[in-house]
Parts: sequence; structure tokens; C-alpha cells
Amino acid sequence: MNTIDLNKLTQQVIVCAKNAGNFMREERKTFSYAKAEIKGLNDLVSYVDKASEHLLVNELSLVLPEAGFITEEDTKNEVKEYNWIIDPLDGTTNYIHGIPCYAVSIALEYKGDIICGVVYEVSRDECFAAYTGGGAFLNDTKITVSGRSKLPDSLIATGFPIYNFERVEGFIKALTYLMKHTHGLRRIGSAATDLCYVACGRVDAYFEYNLNAWDVAAGALIVKEAGGTICDFSKGNNWLFGREVIATNTYLKHEFEKVITESFN
Repeated sequence: MNTIDLNKLTQQVIVCAKNAGNFMREERKTFSYAKAEIKGLNDLVSYVDKASEHLLVNELSLVLPEAGFITEEDTKNEVKEYNWIIDPLDGTTNYIHGIPCYAVSIALEYKGDIICGVVYEVSRDECFAAYTGGGAFLNDTKITVSGRSKLPDSLIATGFPIYNFERVEGFIKALTYLMKHTHGLRRIGSAATDLCYVACGRVDAYFEYNLNAWDVAAGALIVKEAGGTICDFSKGNNWLFGREVIATNTYLKHEFEKVITESFN
């Protein structure tokens, strides 16, 4: 049974996230595109991602020494009862091109459940945080999802696939419907931030596929603790490792999920 003081632990994680964010903010001042590397098709990485992850692994190892790690840049991957799930720089393409919106995402998983989540959006100095049963916060102010209950009144966030285009037909079908029946769509470039924007009511729903656990783990808990809902494209619970996610403000849940499931299935 989980006996960790989650409130105290979350505050420690916030410090770790901000330390990594401060590092990447300073590096951005002298960063150039020439310092970027190619991981795969349209998939960029930099020394900033790698150094940030090393920093986080070292600091989080002190916060909870018994925990394992699931990390994007493979600094340390060792699954245990507790596991830190880390994206050291979510929005790398934005960062490399000098476009605002990139974040540090840290979650703690315990036996399949996310029990702590912190997303620090560096360019706006906004820290979103939550732990199980504790509510969701933005820079110490409690947040909740929006109250908009009709799709025509809503603003939607999504992310474009950068590879794995096998499902793009369904994606375009969903986009076409949502363009015609909402206030519009936003492609911010950081899945963790998209989820947090649902949590604080800036957007009302979000969907994306071809994701990894580190993209969604922290943000999904923040959405749930803010009163929102999380599921996969089949309305099930395989969103953490299933590489797809739907987040809503609860009020749009059935209408929005129907649009996505019918578009993709």
C-alpha cells in the first residue's frame, strides 16, 4: 500500500522540474539549430534534452531512492514498484526552433496508477502539479476544467503526427469535423502542456495519437485531479502505454469521445 506523503513529495518534484527548466532556459539563450540531432523521421533531440534528463534522474533518485525510471532519452530505465516517468523536454522541436511552449514532465507511477504529476512549462514559468486526491494546481493556485458543455462553444487541442502516418485518414476526418463544429483547434507542440491546458480550462478537450507514456503520464493525472476525464480512442483505460489519449472537461466527454472514436474506427 502506498504510504508516501504525496504532498511533500510533489513539492520536491516541483523543485526538480524547475531546476531542469532553469537549465534549459539558460541554454536557450545561446542555443542554435546546428546543435540539434536527428533521432528518427522528423524526431529531433539535443544535448539539452539529455542533460536535463541526467539532472532529473540524479535529483529524483534522492527524492525517492527506491523508485525505478522510465525515461525518454534512456538515461536510466529500470522498472520497479514505484517508477518515475520522465520527459525532460516535451516540445523539443519548439525549443530547437526558438518557439515558445516546451515543458518538463515528471510523473510517479505506483502499480499502474499515476500518483504524482508535475509539468513545468518553461517559457511562461507555469508549473502545473497534482497528486492523487489532492486536487490540481497552477503555481499554487487551484485549477479546474472549463464548464463548457457544448462542442460548438469549445476550443480543442491536438498534436500532428510526425511519423506513423497509418492513421492519418482518421485524424483528418476528426479535424474536419472539429473545424466545422468548434471554436477551432490548436496545435501547441507539447502534449504535456496540452493536457494541462485542459486541466486549467484554456482548452476544453484534447486528443492525439502516437504518444509515449512520458508525454501523457503527468498531464493526465493533472487533468483528472482538475475534474476532467482521460481515456484512449476506444473509451478505455489504455492511455498510458497505448500511445493515444483523449482528455475532456467531463461535460464534453460523450460528444467528443464519439467524434474521435467514430473518426478513427
